[in-house]
Amino acid sequence: MFKGSLPALVTPFKDGAVDFDALKRLVEWHISEGSHGLVPVGTTGESPTLSHKEHEQVVEAVVTAVAGRVPVIAGAGSNSTAESLRLVKHAKAVGADAALVVTPYYNKPTQAGMIAHYSVLAEVGVPIIIYNIPPRSVVDMSPATMGELAKLDMIVGVKDSSADPGRVAMQRMSCGKDFIQLCAEDPAAVGYNAMGGVGCISVTANVAPKLCSQVQEATLAGDYAKALELSDELMPLHRAIFLEPGVAGAKYAMSRLGLCDGELRLPMVEVSDGTKEQIDAALRHAGLLN
Repeated sequence: MFKGSLPALVTPFKDGAVDFDALKRLVEWHISEGSHGLVPVGTTGESPTLSHKEHEQVVEAVVTAVAGRVPVIAGAGSNSTAESLRLVKHAKAVGADAALVVTPYYNKPTQAGMIAHYSVLAEVGVPIIIYNIPPRSVVDMSPATMGELAKLDMIVGVKDSSADPGRVAMQRMSCGKDFIQLCAEDPAAVGYNAMGGVGCISVTANVAPKLCSQVQEATLAGDYAKALELSDELMPLHRAIFLEPGVAGAKYAMSRLGLCDGELRLPMVEVSDGTKEQIDAALRHAGLLN
């Protein structure tokens, strides 16, 4: 169910509030451009600065706008199991196809603590994608721990930000061949799929969904020559968007393409002039800007 190019959807703002009209337009655009699913209210959706009410409203708005045409994986992570439980229950209630749950950050649970955390969430009865991102959460879920969790019916996959291609093979061995492995690092997406991945939860796909979906379709068809050719068009954009926090880079690029306003919530601020120049150059390299 979950494969291909899955944009980590930005949350558009206007005058400090969520711009739901722009959000709905983005959903339609992504589907028309060939995105294989949508992931609202992750870090790129500025979940840290959304209220709980806004978080739930954005998830529901995306599910409603998608209307079953592609899968929706709703961000539902927290370093509090009780809070994450609320978000996972809401995702299920409004019809999301899965919940994306980050490993608990800052309070640094042990491997046993992570097993306990995800085991509680799995009882809700909606598929869960683990988000393992050691650089941000500090903790790193081991392949062995992931293998234990994969025994639970509702733990179906991982969004992997370990930046270690060898982990794909290790997780494949510990979790089984049917466990869904999704790349979280745009520049590594082609290589990740070559090792056994089946898709990418992508920041760049906010800006270049058609190219990102074409890369994924080429890898899934085993046409790595085509995938590399397309990846070369995207690589400068992958790099430029992340010169500063990815949501800031993505929103600037989207504003240049007329997709939405570049407004962010503090502590995120707009990218510097030097980064803007590099993003503009990368957009031209990808054929997205004259």
